[in-house]
Parts: sequence; C-alpha cells; structure tokens
Amino acid sequence: MRHQLFLFDLDDTLLDFKASEQLSFVRTLQALGISGDMTALFLQYQTINLALWRAFETGSVSKDFLKVERFRKTFMENGLELDPEAASRLYLESLSDTVVLIDGAVQLCATLAAAGEVGIITNGVEAIQNQRILKSGLRDYISFVATSEACGYAKPDVRFFEYAAQMARPFVKEQAIIVGDRLDADILGANRYGIESCWFNPERVANTSEAVPTYEASSLHDIIRLLA
Repeated sequence: MRHQLFLFDLDDTLLDFKASEQLSFVRTLQALGISGDMTALFLQYQTINLALWRAFETGSVSKDFLKVERFRKTFMENGLELDPEAASRLYLESLSDTVVLIDGAVQLCATLAAAGEVGIITNGVEAIQNQRILKSGLRDYISFVATSEACGYAKPDVRFFEYAAQMARPFVKEQAIIVGDRLDADILGANRYGIESCWFNPERVANTSEAVPTYEASSLHDIIRLLA
C-alpha cells in the first residue's frame, strides 16, 4: 500500500454523529423536563448548530460560545424558558457516552493500522472526542488524535494540518491521505495542504464545491480496495 499515514475525520466518517447527536439532544431536553416528539425542535437545533460551526471554522466565534449559544438560540426561538448552560453541560456529558459506529469502521482502522499509521483529525471538543474514541473500540488502532481545540485552528485551515502532521511518526506528504465526509473541511483542507484525499460520500451527493477529492467512496468497505 503506497500510503503510510491515514488521517481520518471522526464524526460521520467513522462514527455516526447524527445518530449520537439526536439521542443526546433528546436525553438532554428530557432531563430538563421537556417531553413529547422533539423531531422538529432537533431539526431546528441542527440548523442553528451547523451555522455556528461554520462560524467557528472561519474564526468568527469561539467554541465555548458555540457550545451554549446553539441551545440559547434554540430555546429563545421556541419560547422555552430553559437554562442553555445546563443544557450544554448535559448534552456534552451524554454525547461522550453515546457512540454509534459506521459500518466497517473497526475493520478499516484495523487493516490500515497494520499497513501504516492511523490518526484522527477533528474539529470536535477534545475531551469528548477522546472519550467517544475510547468507547468506540477504535482506540487500539489510532496513533494520535488532533483536535482543533488543542491546535487553536480548525479544518480547513492549513495550520491545523501542519499541527496534525507534527503528531505523526514520520510525515511524508506523498504517503499521507485524508479521509472525511466534508468537502468544505476535510477535502478542501487536503487540497490546500497538498496531500491526497478520499471523500466519504455515503449519500452519493453531487460535488458542486471547489474541493477536489483524489478518491470517492460510498462505503467504508470500499476504501481499502481504492487505496490498495
């Protein structure tokens, strides 16, 4: 195998973050006394949360602000007199313990770890991501975890990838590849840093962005074949 360093995004690439996120959101609001169907409320929260993450990735807001603001804004827009700081704390505690693996994640990481080095590159909260990796059963195959929180810069900023490269044992651009689901963070970041990439695209959506992946896979099981 030509590649020796495999840099994986975590959420919605190896772990099903959408499933974990919805379950944690429901548990949080139940703990705060809300009951009933929360589907519409969760979808609204997702829209607010996504906009705040985009703002964080451009440096417009801090991660600490984001963690609370997504709940404050959701509650305010729905007339809910709930404590956003308490919601943020409960949500993050639940998220750490709520792990859903994407099919093929363990086999893929085990195979690639035997061929080289596997690292995680994530814009998520460091303590939560480390806990989720531990609970996922992937920890034995992962050499290091690079987070935007520890780095101070987020994907697709080149400085984040420079930070991650320093954590790898050897680092040779020609032997490294980034695997992720987000064109605007993972693939664009790889393009800017000058290394190959594999876009994990299970929904087979069209690429209308400026990002150009080297490979594309709709299943984690396909990636080993693509890289062989």
